[in-house]
Amino acid sequence: MKPKILTTMRGYSVPLFLADLSAGITVAMVALPLSLAIAIASGAGPEKGVITAIVAGVLISLFGGSRVQIGGPTGAFIVVVYGIIATHGYDGLVLATFMAGVILLIAGYFRAGNLIALVPEPVVHGFTIGIAIVIATSQLKDLFGLDLAQVPAAFLDKLEALWVGRDTFSAEAFGIGLASMVLIVGLRRAAPKLPGLIVAVGATSALVALAALPVDTIHSRFGDLPRGLPMPSFPAVSLDRIVELLPSAFVIAFLAGVESLLSAVVADRMTQGHHRPNAEVLAQGIANIGSALFGGLPATGAIARTATNIRAGGKTPVAGIIHALTILLVMWLAAPLAGYLAMPALAALLILTAWNMAEPQKWRGYLAARPSDLFLLLMTMTLTVLVDLTVAIGAGVALGLALKLRRRDPGSNGSGPDR
Repeated sequence: MKPKILTTMRGYSVPLFLADLSAGITVAMVALPLSLAIAIASGAGPEKGVITAIVAGVLISLFGGSRVQIGGPTGAFIVVVYGIIATHGYDGLVLATFMAGVILLIAGYFRAGNLIALVPEPVVHGFTIGIAIVIATSQLKDLFGLDLAQVPAAFLDKLEALWVGRDTFSAEAFGIGLASMVLIVGLRRAAPKLPGLIVAVGATSALVALAALPVDTIHSRFGDLPRGLPMPSFPAVSLDRIVELLPSAFVIAFLAGVESLLSAVVADRMTQGHHRPNAEVLAQGIANIGSALFGGLPATGAIARTATNIRAGGKTPVAGIIHALTILLVMWLAAPLAGYLAMPALAALLILTAWNMAEPQKWRGYLAARPSDLFLLLMTMTLTVLVDLTVAIGAGVALGLALKLRRRDPGSNGSGPDR
């Protein structure tokens, strides 16, 4: 369970540092707008995303079991965080995040990182697609510039509210959102090494400011962003509150563990490396406790940012630390500029993030899978969208394990593609 940074520091050299420095700065330019957008979509203030990226980013790189993992807030948590804040308030989210960190520490101590193989792949794909659908629909209000006092959390009620508010559609907001999407996709293809997210969102937001367009910005909605980290503080704890928030804490812990280990597996495939799963789980526990103490959001390993780090030449966990410190430096020096970022541009960024999360290039393969796996995927996805992520994960894992046992049982009468 030894952190990878201890291994990689042996023989660390100036060329390695320069590679990590370049990669860390590049990833920071991707992570900054994403962290702001994820926090806003979660129902929290934009500064909470930045705090999480800084604190959790450093801790995951310091204690993690992967050479190249980048940690911070991710889109997978938006649905969970939004629901916890709506039900228990932001203080409840902080305590649930702290409790999740403790759960992950216990899981790492008992080497539960090896149990990731027991979670059926269709369940992971199903709730990932479901989360992507919920994220995308949650951004339609800002993408279309709709003037709605409140958007319901329930999926069908949300669609109804968006339809009712269609008369408040803003062509300027939609134009900024559409232009942001085109720029992000175009820059990703034309100049993949360029930090296209910050360039695209920055360019369209600059247009809003220079042309004085009637479009919401971070500053107009949330006010000034802080220029540094707050002082750490312990969340208020009571036995009743712990019991009340325990289910939410387990969901946060499950998502943090699963997503970080999946991200580490993807990183291994890209680098031909080998991560340490139990060290990674312990790191997620430490990072979520740290994030909670600073009033941040739940955190985990971020697949897209980790892949960006690898493509940018990151070699060791030092790149992840540099990424977090770069975000801190940018916010310290340029927090007022971040206030000019346009809400439709951030909405466009999150919609594209949701599209990438759903991995449409794999849908044909899902349709060709055995019928029971396809059913498991669709059931998990539907429950995630229409009911609740907790129910979706519980039902999906239970049914998935039952199907796996059925296939292994030589006395079962299953045959054909489901066997």
